Amino acid sequence: MQLTFLGATGTVTGSKYLLEYRDLKILIDCGLFQGYKELRLRNWEALPVDPAQIDAVILTHAHIDHSGYVPLLIKNGYTGPIYATPATTDLCKILLPDSGYLHEEDARRANRLGYTRHRPALALYTRDDAMDSLDYFRDIPYGTPHYISDDLHFSFSRAGHIMGAAIVTIKAGNKTIQFSGDVGRPNDPLMEPPAILSGGDYLLIESTYGDRRHGDESPAVELGEVIRKTSSNGGTVLIPTFAVGRAQSILYYIHQLKKSGDIPDLPVFVDSPMATNASALMCRHHQDHKLSESQCAAVCNGASYTRTVEDSKALGTSLLPKVILSASGMATGGRVLHHLKNLMGDPKNTILFTGFQAGGTRGEAILAGEEMIKIHGAMYKLRARVESLDNISAHADADEIIAWLHQCKKAPKHTFIIHGDYEPAHALKHRIRNELGWEVSVPDYLDKVSL
Repeated sequence: MQLTFLGATGTVTGSKYLLEYRDLKILIDCGLFQGYKELRLRNWEALPVDPAQIDAVILTHAHIDHSGYVPLLIKNGYTGPIYATPATTDLCKILLPDSGYLHEEDARRANRLGYTRHRPALALYTRDDAMDSLDYFRDIPYGTPHYISDDLHFSFSRAGHIMGAAIVTIKAGNKTIQFSGDVGRPNDPLMEPPAILSGGDYLLIESTYGDRRHGDESPAVELGEVIRKTSSNGGTVLIPTFAVGRAQSILYYIHQLKKSGDIPDLPVFVDSPMATNASALMCRHHQDHKLSESQCAAVCNGASYTRTVEDSKALGTSLLPKVILSASGMATGGRVLHHLKNLMGDPKNTILFTGFQAGGTRGEAILAGEEMIKIHGAMYKLRARVESLDNISAHADADEIIAWLHQCKKAPKHTFIIHGDYEPAHALKHRIRNELGWEVSVPDYLDKVSL
């Protein structure tokens, strides 16, 4: 059995792992690279394996850095199934077509405004490509073994990260390999905690926050402070938010803050078609989170949802204090860019980040305090306040990962640290080695190991 690391090594994006067993080739996760240009260019390179030769794809969850390459894989010749939990399938029905649309929009805008060296600029894939890919999805519920061959099967268990997020356990012959996907937090207000690892021969563990600890203060307290301060100055809080998971968590905290009277009853707008649809899915997949149907409805109904471009543009002309949630969470594309152009020049406003900002993204540049920010080929002065809530993350921090691994029923023979920048990945490697005594390594891009 061989494992090749095709992504999320030395970075948090582009998750792809090729498992080869006898005559089978299985791809675990199928994500897009994001952030630095040299990473994004990998999306355009041919995979080291012919897509037509892959037998199956298994997704840990729906976020684009784990699923966003699926339409391109199929466009390039893959014809097999895409296995996912039911909630992941439903979320991909939202995220993948939107991703294709954004690729088309980026290409159209680059061609119209002439800020590209490519003539013409092309979309990585289109909305139609993404829609076609949805026919390949096959739902596998949590805890249900699915056989790909007589001596290879896999199952999903809860990862606690977002709706449908799963730990993948593959049993091939007499070996077991587990893929953590993105690991959620043990005391998240919305999501159930990640399942305890059953243990196996090999483990791939994410390390997004492998060198840090989330703050102890309640996210609601910090969020309330930002909203009160900004609204008292007559400003708007713009929250670049991940449409799936993060947007719903923020809506939950805002609902709680309004209910307790800790923030004024100012208008809240969700300006993201993806986030709008994902919020509706929360009520449909209520078994995937802690909220009851009535609680879910109350949280989701506490905001206004802009469904048209005209409604989105109208938000930019309103001078009233408000909160706007808009994708993308790293400010790499989507409607949030138009809001940034409208709001970032006024010191009364606040840009509030609530999640990890990958290196090379616009979000990272804003958070780093760069004075001029490039959007759609033009430079904009950053005068708005910039804040960050690190403890609202849907990723477990280093302490939470170690505590979770301590509960593992059987220590793996070897653990691979993935899905983290260099420092977090190596910091987690040393903690696992020193505190758990496990054999552990940090693979490089395109490394191939025999298991």
